Amino acid sequence: MKFIKHIPRTIAFAILLSLSASYANAKAIDLKSIAMTVSDLDRSVAFYVQAMNFKKVSEQTIVNRDYDYLTGVFGSRVRSAELQLGYEKIQLNQYLSASGKPIPIDSRSYDLWFQHFAVVVSDMDKAFAQLQRLSVTGISSAPQTIPISNQGAAGIKAYKFKDPDGHPLELIYFPDEKGRAKWHANSGQVFLGIDHTAITVSDTARSTEFYRDVLGFKVSGGGVNSGETQEQLDNAFGAVVRITGLRPESTKSVGLEFLQYLIPSGGRPATIDVRANDLQHVHIVLQVDDIKELTEELTKKNVVFISPQALPIKELQCNQCLMVKDPDGHAVLLVDK
Repeated sequence: MKFIKHIPRTIAFAILLSLSASYANAKAIDLKSIAMTVSDLDRSVAFYVQAMNFKKVSEQTIVNRDYDYLTGVFGSRVRSAELQLGYEKIQLNQYLSASGKPIPIDSRSYDLWFQHFAVVVSDMDKAFAQLQRLSVTGISSAPQTIPISNQGAAGIKAYKFKDPDGHPLELIYFPDEKGRAKWHANSGQVFLGIDHTAITVSDTARSTEFYRDVLGFKVSGGGVNSGETQEQLDNAFGAVVRITGLRPESTKSVGLEFLQYLIPSGGRPATIDVRANDLQHVHIVLQVDDIKELTEELTKKNVVFISPQALPIKELQCNQCLMVKDPDGHAVLLVDK
């Protein structure tokens, strides 16, 4: 969710300056898609098509020993579908064999495994009504409008909810003067595309070091959100959230956001045994410029590898793929150019 509580300009500038320096040798080129593990592919495809007008563009069944090594789930058989909304894509993966654990039923926005993506809408009322017809499970009490007192984001509307497996999602509406120019093209559609994916983190500085200094993202902004609107949006009493926005090199790419919950604190960490076949598993697909050099850097930094090494995976159309974990356990699939 992109809205920033007003803070003194000098402090805001200092925060942004400290986060914007980059020391990465690697370069994050494009956040190509977001992948989620689902329990029933047909049900999930139907949900995303009916709820938000995604289009299914492809489906395949993956039985590949190298794919097992990539994901760390052996003896797998995976039905995988690719869906598209606007120019952005998601992947839905159902493990037919070696199925995993469900998302904890009491999962909260400030738990450190939390990850959602934000779908941009041109009309929040129409989008919300479409979801209501499908009786979706809400996280937010209702769509929230950022008040005029928050000058940086006044007029932005947002609503959080869950898909059939419990994956959190967000709708976001940008008024004319907010958001990227592409969201204001007159397409005549209600659901436009994906603006960003957001992950809950325990330490913004540590996550910035990983995504900026190692993977090569660029910090694009940040701030602190609080108040009744944030409480209602997250269903979290007293919520105070430090938000940091990042983007790869491509100006057309989906963005990445850190959500560090200052209040409530103490979000639960992801367990170390989460695997790609568990429904809790979500990963971004990140195209980088030099995966060999990056692998060496990740090794030096003692980053947790899910894959033993970079591997060619024909089903993913990459010559070299490598899956790793960030400092809080969020999975990242690195792919070559």
